[in-house]
Amino acid sequence: MEILNSVVFGNTLSAWLIALGSTLAIVLALGWVNALARRRVAAAAKHTTTNVDDGVVAVLAGTKTVFLLVFSIFFGSLSIEVPDRVRGTIATFAMLALIVQGGLWASALLRFVLQVYTERQLKDDAAALTTMSAVGFMAKLALWVVVLLVALDNLGVDITALVTGLGIGGIAVALALQNILADLFASLTIVLDKPFVINDFLIVNEFLGSVEHIGLKTTRLRSLSGEQLIFSNADLLGSRIRNYGRMYERRVVFTIGVVYQTPRDQLTKIQGMLRSAIEAQEKTRFDRAHFKEYGPYSLNFEAVYYVLDPTYLVYMDIQQAINLRIHEQFEAEGIEFAYPSQTVFVVHGDAEGK
Repeated sequence: MEILNSVVFGNTLSAWLIALGSTLAIVLALGWVNALARRRVAAAAKHTTTNVDDGVVAVLAGTKTVFLLVFSIFFGSLSIEVPDRVRGTIATFAMLALIVQGGLWASALLRFVLQVYTERQLKDDAAALTTMSAVGFMAKLALWVVVLLVALDNLGVDITALVTGLGIGGIAVALALQNILADLFASLTIVLDKPFVINDFLIVNEFLGSVEHIGLKTTRLRSLSGEQLIFSNADLLGSRIRNYGRMYERRVVFTIGVVYQTPRDQLTKIQGMLRSAIEAQEKTRFDRAHFKEYGPYSLNFEAVYYVLDPTYLVYMDIQQAINLRIHEQFEAEGIEFAYPSQTVFVVHGDAEGK
């Protein structure tokens, strides 16, 4: 086989074939080992309660075939003679592939850890989703910045000068993007301070709705009429926000007026009627009921109670039941509700106007 002994680019054809075979064998072996390890660990994870093996599966899933090929080319090239410059280039590419693949493994592990933590916390803390989204973004950003710097360092770039240049450039970018950065830092404030979380019902000035999404620049609410309300995070934190999602109980004040012709003995019964109507309802706590004032056309009674459930529909159902019971009691006692009215007294004089 004289053809196998022919020299091509400084190596015999047989040497090239051996190198090619070695490369293919290595890439296939690495891919097979990775797939086998994933299957074995995934099968074992079904019978365990720990998350460690699930994390290993997530990391192995982040392995990219293209990087396995680069590693295989590097090891396959060791069996042939190549110029030092070429060998150095291959080694550099292999190192870059290893660095990027390491970044992918770290990113997959970070994503898995954040997912597990979020699922655990979401049951007790609705803000966990927002918090972990922001933390995950910042952690991944820091990770890939480190990967980039390590890669540039292996390429011979002066990282010190680069970092200095990035610092000066960062100041210029910060001045140009100060509004965007204000919203970004506002989003971090929302994440850390948690003035509201997903699904909280907010009233912001004259706008109201449920929190749908908290992003890096904007927060989005879904209004009662169906449209989406979008606020920049900086403007939202600068506003006065009423958060009904943090309401544990609802204080209710209502007034009832009766006509001035109501006898005194019936007036003394009204306070007890209001109290019994409130205490007859579940999820309520009576506070007080009083004959409050003499109004322009009615004698006014004021009652105060607490609904022990923040849900608006529950409050309305209770208030409706109270109103119906009061109406029933007033009807039984013959007490008349007041309504806006005016009495005009006409005095007739004599013919001479005296």
